[in-house]
Amino acid sequence: MNRRYVIPIILLIFAGIFLSFSYFHPHFDSSLTRCIDQGYIIIGYSIEPPYAYIDNSEITGESPEVAREIVRRLGISNIIWRQTEFGSLISELEAGKIDVIASGMFITEARKEQIAFSLPSIHVLQGLLVKKGNPHNIHSYRQAFQNMDVSIAVLSGSVEELIFRELGMSEDRLIHVPDAISGLASVETGKIDGFALSSPPIRWIEKHNPSRMVEQAYPFDQTDISKSIISGNGAFGFRKSDKKLLDAWNEQMILYIGSEEHQELVRQFGIMKEELPDYHSQQYGSEKTLL
Repeated sequence: MNRRYVIPIILLIFAGIFLSFSYFHPHFDSSLTRCIDQGYIIIGYSIEPPYAYIDNSEITGESPEVAREIVRRLGISNIIWRQTEFGSLISELEAGKIDVIASGMFITEARKEQIAFSLPSIHVLQGLLVKKGNPHNIHSYRQAFQNMDVSIAVLSGSVEELIFRELGMSEDRLIHVPDAISGLASVETGKIDGFALSSPPIRWIEKHNPSRMVEQAYPFDQTDISKSIISGNGAFGFRKSDKKLLDAWNEQMILYIGSEEHQELVRQFGIMKEELPDYHSQQYGSEKTLL
């Protein structure tokens, strides 16, 4: 072999070995560079407006739109969207089928044992969707639990499910639905008496539902909801091993969340300024208190 080709070939071999090590070695975090180099990131979501939904064949909502901006700032060219049921999002992430969860997922201690979370993009309260006129006069999750004639729908794997389980709700009264559309239909048809969600989706349903057969339970008391279950902080989900991607994502979140541009973006989804986290306020303190 001509000696002038030997060195370039050796360099190519070592480059190949290095790239293989970088991408596949379990202790080498290539999560950010992999997404940049391959030109795409896979983001999973479930249908729950205004957090995530489809409008005119386009994926939109608070979480996907914020994700789009963060991905753009990270220099990742494209997003591949993957829709699944809410209860399957974490398992899809752990299985490597998606890289990020963008679905208004709340940070909980139980979920933190499985995945890592970004800084919050929202901070919201809980709510309850009921039949027009609130016939059972339900104004808290505890009231719903205490009324033996009341059945409640929850998204599988949601914090609302955890809340009712902690209260002691029996399985025959706690109905699991795959998405918000199914929960709404169950209330409208009278199959169940209430649909437990956070406030923004309930406001969205009440405003955009043409049948006008449902409403938000108002006033709603959530003082009986354990803070050990829910912080009220919704965020993006990541694999724990993807620390470089998460760190870069958080850096851009700090610059973007709460800005005028961000407020204008989420206003169209009914997200109020009061529901946006202020990373520098005494309420949050340091980054560590957010996660």
